[in-house]
Amino acid sequence: MITTQQRDQLHGWFAGRLPDGVYDELVEVLVDRDEITVVGRIPAPKLGKDVSGAEREAAMRGRIQEFRERTRGDRMAVAREAEHRYERKVAWGVECGDVREVFTNLAAPVMTRLRQPERQVLDTLVAGGVARSRSDALAWCVRLVGRNTDEWLGRLQESLEQVHRVRAEGPDAG
Repeated sequence: MITTQQRDQLHGWFAGRLPDGVYDELVEVLVDRDEITVVGRIPAPKLGKDVSGAEREAAMRGRIQEFRERTRGDRMAVAREAEHRYERKVAWGVECGDVREVFTNLAAPVMTRLRQPERQVLDTLVAGGVARSRSDALAWCVRLVGRNTDEWLGRLQESLEQVHRVRAEGPDAG
């Protein structure tokens, strides 16, 4: 678990380390014990008011692809430095208009033991075509829980940060 102060320091480091012009704005820096995800905003292409939704979406995706190719060298140099400094992989993302895309992010394996009723849930999702495998079904369940309990998970994370602060003030704090 990372503290708010550590998250703020990471955000500040990336804001200061990224070359000017890579992003218009650094939107967020997400971090867990395996990966740092850096997401920034880029300008949307200038389009007429009468373009279709499909054309607007394609233009945004094209702009994102152009950004990804043009900034690859700068982003990789920063990523190598960050990976050495923070001992985590770095993933990159971008927001362009109302389109958000994260690329090159890590998919970490997670081992778990499930009893038959839980396996049946996963197998039902696979049989119903919601997921290709039990692994996909489990990832789908985690995303669903995350979306539907976002506020509660946020409060839980805040509580964990308070626990870390109290521990840091304890008798063994050095």
